[in-house]
Amino acid sequence: MTRRAVVLFNLGGPDSPEAVRPFLFNLFNDPSIIGLPQPLRFVLARLLAARRAVTAAENYNRIGGSSPLLANTRLQAEALQAALGGDTRVFIAMRYWHPMSDEAAAAVKAYEPDEIVLLPLYPQFSTTTTASSHREWTQAARRAGLDRPTRTICCHPTEPGFVTAIAALIRPVLAAAGESGKPRVLFSAHGLPRKVVRGGDPYQWQVEQTAAAVVRELAVRELDHVVCYQSRVGPLEWIGPYTEAEIERAGREHMPLVVVPISFVSEHSETLVELDIDYRDRAEKHGVPAYLRVPTVSTHPAFIAGLARLVVTAAALPASGRRSETGMRLCPAHCGRCFATP
Repeated sequence: MTRRAVVLFNLGGPDSPEAVRPFLFNLFNDPSIIGLPQPLRFVLARLLAARRAVTAAENYNRIGGSSPLLANTRLQAEALQAALGGDTRVFIAMRYWHPMSDEAAAAVKAYEPDEIVLLPLYPQFSTTTTASSHREWTQAARRAGLDRPTRTICCHPTEPGFVTAIAALIRPVLAAAGESGKPRVLFSAHGLPRKVVRGGDPYQWQVEQTAAAVVRELAVRELDHVVCYQSRVGPLEWIGPYTEAEIERAGREHMPLVVVPISFVSEHSETLVELDIDYRDRAEKHGVPAYLRVPTVSTHPAFIAGLARLVVTAAALPASGRRSETGMRLCPAHCGRCFATP
């Protein structure tokens, strides 16, 4: 039987107050985030990490002092391994905090697999997330002397299990919000600087495809919905509309809100702090009659089954390729930084 290693890519998060600053440094020192050459990027990363560490630590203190992302990802890894069965082991490679790619590559090598499947827990591809994690993994695998046939799933924005899981989680929340009037659904995704998208990054297009697929799955007549973006920082123009602005608009229009974290598959600071605390406070301040947040897909059975299908499908394709959920390129021509192998 084929021994297969599946490596889940995710962002990572600080596991203690002391880890906040080095986590931020790793984030800002990523050339996919800040494109300056070294040593300028190193210097700027240190300055930004020092400047933002206090605020970030305060945010993590609001949810217990650390990020729950690793614990959530471990649960997903366990569920996926159970779904795949056989001689498949699932490993975790975080981008900015432990276990990082070097640790994951060493663990995979010790397992001695016949093949490797790389699976991002970023459903929508971006050069700032999946491409960055893939680059880091490739370097770590080389350092570890890990030379096994490797297939990469570059994106899965409309994978049926993912879409089914989101829709299933929305339905009861939508019904509850309806008690306060006709609700509006906000599909809230993590933002990106607009210049990144203008440069051909497929992320925004893929987020919109996810939202459209969920709307079709819900099959609610004349569903009021908006795709919007959160978590913007710094002086650059970011893609919009902004989630904060949509919350304020809903207040002016007295619309109940159902907020769906459309680009997040597990709970972390952007959901537990930004959506659940900061944006809820904004909604109350601006008179939104009801503000209900849909949970992330986490270990929803449909989502885990979808991930398992992706792994099985990828394993049947030629080695060393990068392919979307369809087994080929998913993005339109204007997304020039599509990651799929031609």
